[in-house]
Amino acid sequence: MTTRRRKASLSADRIALKGLRARGRHGVLPAERELGQEFVVDATLFLDTAPAAAGDDLTKTVHYGELAQALVEVVEGEPVELIETLAQRLAEVCLGSELVHKVEVSVHKPAAPIPLPFDDVVVTIERSRG
Repeated sequence: MTTRRRKASLSADRIALKGLRARGRHGVLPAERELGQEFVVDATLFLDTAPAAAGDDLTKTVHYGELAQALVEVVEGEPVELIETLAQRLAEVCLGSELVHKVEVSVHKPAAPIPLPFDDVVVTIERSRG
């Protein structure tokens, strides 16, 4: 393992994108697939931001605007039954940048079809570069 890679893997630096909203058609019930609903995504990327900061260089970090667009495309894209599956797909997008060594993704489904009072349903996963 190179010194640079070892440094990155130990880095506690994070870029967090919170409350990203998009409409998707994910769910087990036919009505969820037909009508769709809002999903809210939180993504925290773990990476070494020192090289970007040292040179004030966007190419050495993650462009969070582009990341947000890519995540919305997943939410608005091909439906899945489980938000666990959606979270996995979102994590894969985040890990698409070689700079990111770990990601935590939460998918909120505030309008889940639960016939009881509740605030939110959230699935949170953590994935690391293999």
